[in-house]
Amino acid sequence: MSDKKVAIITGATGGIGFAVAKRLGKDGFTVILNGIEDEQGAKRVEELTAEGIEAEYYGFDVTKEDQVTENITKIGEKYGKIDVLVNNAGGLGGRSRFEEMTTDFYRFVMALNLDSVFFASRAAIPFLKKGDHPTIINYTSNAAWNAGGPGAGIYGTSKAGVHTITRALAKDLAEYGIRVNAVSPGTIDTPFHQQIKSTKPEVFASWANNILLGRLGQPEDVAGVVAFLASSDACFITAETIQIGGGQALGI
Repeated sequence: MSDKKVAIITGATGGIGFAVAKRLGKDGFTVILNGIEDEQGAKRVEELTAEGIEAEYYGFDVTKEDQVTENITKIGEKYGKIDVLVNNAGGLGGRSRFEEMTTDFYRFVMALNLDSVFFASRAAIPFLKKGDHPTIINYTSNAAWNAGGPGAGIYGTSKAGVHTITRALAKDLAEYGIRVNAVSPGTIDTPFHQQIKSTKPEVFASWANNILLGRLGQPEDVAGVVAFLASSDACFITAETIQIGGGQALGI
């Protein structure tokens, strides 16, 4: 069994996921990056290794039950434990109003944001039980409370599911000392918003006006909070959701 703590971060080849992997790596974790772009994954591992961080990449699709179970089991068996699971993978999946929404689109968005958390958590639990201060960290969103913007209703629905499964997992796993929390990032300047940033830069820039702290978030702002929740400093925190939005949830 590895002496070093082991963290798995899904969807970690860019954006917030990579910032989290880098921060946990600097905090002394062996970081296991997941993604579906193998070339990018290999490149990210090289970057981390160059900074003295122990890192590996596993390519699998978090919406596919068999792939998730197989790979997380492989990782757990290799290291003898999992200390931290960060269910970072997720996304909008596109926009669709309910009247025109296809069942395939509905199922894809739910799979990407909610099924992925279930599949990865279920596979990791036997190995988290052997971990040190073991913890699961999920990602929800303001959309879980306000049901999302135009066409993002099913995204909001899936993230509301993440909010509840976080608390349900926390109840279920407390007896094993496994903590489960979520973060709820506000508007973070990542490729997630690339389309509006490139087509309507003035709209993108104006979003900062609705944030109390007057700026958009950076991936590192989220990574710092995830690192705290993954640390022993947070050993008495479970079933919580931390808003990381610069006060955006209050509106101005």
